[in-house]
Amino acid sequence: GSYDPVFYVPAEARWEAIAIHAHSPEIGTIIDNAMRAIEKENKRLKDILPKNFARPELDKRRLGEVVDLFTNIRMHEHGDSKDILGRAYEYCLSKFAEAEGKLAGEFYTPACIVKTLVNVLQPYKGRVYDPCCGSGGMFVQSAQFIESHSGNINNISVYGQDSNPTTWKMAQMNLAIRGIEADLGRYNADTFFNDCHPTLKADFVMANPPFNLSDWGADKLADDVRWKYGTPPNGNANFAWIQHIIHHLAQTGRAGVVLANGSLSSQSGGEGEIRRRLVEADLVDCVIAMPPQLFYT
Repeated sequence: GSYDPVFYVPAEARWEAIAIHAHSPEIGTIIDNAMRAIEKENKRLKDILPKNFARPELDKRRLGEVVDLFTNIRMHEHGDSKDILGRAYEYCLSKFAEAEGKLAGEFYTPACIVKTLVNVLQPYKGRVYDPCCGSGGMFVQSAQFIESHSGNINNISVYGQDSNPTTWKMAQMNLAIRGIEADLGRYNADTFFNDCHPTLKADFVMANPPFNLSDWGADKLADDVRWKYGTPPNGNANFAWIQHIIHHLAQTGRAGVVLANGSLSSQSGGEGEIRRRLVEADLVDCVIAMPPQLFYT
């Protein structure tokens, strides 16, 4: 299409325009207006950026001090300047993830794990899909992988989905500032109940689903077309994710999935039987055991 993936920040929304007003009582309004200006300039961010910095319960003195903090960070150039925004975003995400601890897994997969997946799968061209994409790390690393091998990011098309509204917005922002065009569905949605890409057959699937998700709604999806190798138990969605992913693989597609160790040996709710069928169908290429302590949890 005529979509231009360049991320453009209009003059009134640039940092210098915000920084000079750090200690004015209007700082909240100025940030909100900057967000509106960015949305207007970048259509895919429409209604996605936060515009509530002018709200009265937010202490404007403190907000000004946060603005100062960012003004005083010296941005050491590493390569391309367009990457500074992306790097800053990734850094903030990882810091938030550290602070969030247990909840962090919902939006952030540590870079070393993503790099491993990307290097194993090597998604150079075709359709790349993540059914629980969090803040979009898999896509960003794929783009970086392709660039570092002097390939063309336009040779892949990106599809994702996430059920958490805040995380879904984070992914949209993360991809927009890096100029990665992606279809993440029209809004956040539950992958099992509202598949945003029902007919998609992907060449590469990279996913880090939530581990051992219980009460995910198995009883309402008993005869689902995706459960080709057995109905997953309501107490654990691990093999629901796996089968959802297999369902969305193209004939020669390949998937890399991060799972809890327990899914290698679990027998509860027919999981052992599903696993046996997956192996017998020759769908498992390899299992890579990761060292402990990689996640913030």
